Amino acid sequence: MKHYDSQSNRIISCHRQLVETVVGHLCHWFDIERILARDLWHLSSRLARKILAHTVLIGLNRAHQRPWLQF
Repeated sequence: MKHYDSQSNRIISCHRQLVETVVGHLCHWFDIERILARDLWHLSSRLARKILAHTVLIGLNRAHQRPWLQF
């Protein structure tokens, strides 16, 4: 690669690891792979509730000085 920058590669891999961890949590704990909904409104509201629950758990972990993504 002509424009290889190890610093930007480290930053990108750090963000990628965070995104993969959050997606893994959503799949494992909130069963996001199987959201049964008949229309777009119910699908989006169920998805929003699951993401909100994940965000609340992160906030609770921060409040108790625990690792953010350890549920």
